[in-house]
Amino acid sequence: MQRTAEALCHGAVTVVNALATGKGAALGIKLWTKAQVTITDRPGAFIARNLTEPSEDTRLMEVTVQRILRKFQVHHKFGAVVETRSNIPVAVGLKSSSAASNALTLATLRALGRKMSDDLVVNMAVDASLEAGVTLTGAYDDALACYTGGLVITENYRRQVLRRFALRDRIRVMIYLPEGKKKYTKDVDRKKLRHISPSIEVAHREAIKGNYWLSMTINGLVYSSGLGFDPAPAKKALEAGAFAAGLSGKGPAVAAIVPASKVENIRSAWRSLSGRVIETSPNYKKAYARGLPS
Repeated sequence: MQRTAEALCHGAVTVVNALATGKGAALGIKLWTKAQVTITDRPGAFIARNLTEPSEDTRLMEVTVQRILRKFQVHHKFGAVVETRSNIPVAVGLKSSSAASNALTLATLRALGRKMSDDLVVNMAVDASLEAGVTLTGAYDDALACYTGGLVITENYRRQVLRRFALRDRIRVMIYLPEGKKKYTKDVDRKKLRHISPSIEVAHREAIKGNYWLSMTINGLVYSSGLGFDPAPAKKALEAGAFAAGLSGKGPAVAAIVPASKVENIRSAWRSLSGRVIETSPNYKKAYARGLPS
């Protein structure tokens, strides 16, 4: 047997980071990751390639596919060749791992000719991320926002959806990436974040009420302090007309929610900073898979 499938999942930005409290919120964006999985007749043999970032660890890729094979008790029959490519920068807080684990899960299922509900797909992806050590809370908020799109608010430990929002405003998502900086989840000391948990609880409650842009700004500024990042990029964006701005995930990326009329203002405000700017928009499309010709 040799069957190949491909899947695509989008990325997300943080509204409320769950690291301090286990409660989070995230907004899907139109950056994407594609995964291609070929099932082979070589049991236990896995070849994993990150075509965009060849130097990155491929453990998540291998673990995700292996978990699906074990789920259907075919791990003694098959191996896999796994490849990903993406325009989501890695290890900057833009949910590259969540997007990858979702896409890999979908592609593996499609290659095997198997199906799961959306809830099970997301939960399998979260389990794989936990096993691979790329998340501390399970990042259920991130995985769900990547998979379904829109803005989702969750309790991560219980894997419970508290609210969803489909945004009606014509907005753009502007992302500032400091030059040459990465931060991996495994390097975050959660004990140092205990002192910010009361503020993050407030941000999470406000998000549930529908004040999600206020939440995003509070969260971003508080986590910048807790994780040692300069809040200046977020402040510059707010001064230039952003609805919200702040650190995304564990950083160093800073995301700003911007009315379409203010995009150039934000670019001008960030022009003096060392790094690059990505412009995208919210995503509302669900992740999907397709079979490829043999």
